[in-house]
Amino acid sequence: MSEIASRLQHHFANEEQQYDAATFGMWVFLVTEIMFFGGLLTAYVVYRTAYPEVFATASHHLNVYLGTFNTIVLIGSSLTMAMAVHSARLNQRQKLAVYLILTMILGSVFLGVKAYEYTHKWHEGLFPGNFFYAGPDAVHQRLFFSVYFALTGLHATHMIIGIGIMLVILRMSMKGRFDETWYTPVEITGLYWHFVDLVWIFLFPLLYLIQRHG
Repeated sequence: MSEIASRLQHHFANEEQQYDAATFGMWVFLVTEIMFFGGLLTAYVVYRTAYPEVFATASHHLNVYLGTFNTIVLIGSSLTMAMAVHSARLNQRQKLAVYLILTMILGSVFLGVKAYEYTHKWHEGLFPGNFFYAGPDAVHQRLFFSVYFALTGLHATHMIIGIGIMLVILRMSMKGRFDETWYTPVEITGLYWHFVDLVWIFLFPLLYLIQRHG
């Protein structure tokens, strides 16, 4: 059986149809993810509109420098992911492996910083639930941090999943499964990773930069 035949699933007429179906499926999945995050972002908008001063005050408990650093890290990971797709397209297996590893390292750095931030919020008494401090405006600030942990936690979960997928892609690459005629898994993984990065580009200003100019 030829390599092309082994890649082609029986319910597709040809590789082009299989590629179109895989790409379309990923875009449909990303649309559902937009709706998923959209519900939480709607809650954020509602509560921020209702309690603008409290949300601004609560936002100042976040470390904007760490948020900025993580933004730069994720932008860098988008670049390395794009280079990984480009390398797969040119059948440059070594470069593909290097760029995938760099992307995973940058993603891990981001998650490490978030873990540090979460730990810091725990010690500050800013973790939602019974652990929250009982200070002024505590009830309303708890709304902010509940939304903060929900949004950033969901985003971090997507990053962990993305890194897991890239480990599988890396293993497939090391086995020589991709060439210039077939690299669909790399490309759709890139779409997923770019989406995750784009979500953070929205979350960073919404959560970290509330009324910083004041």
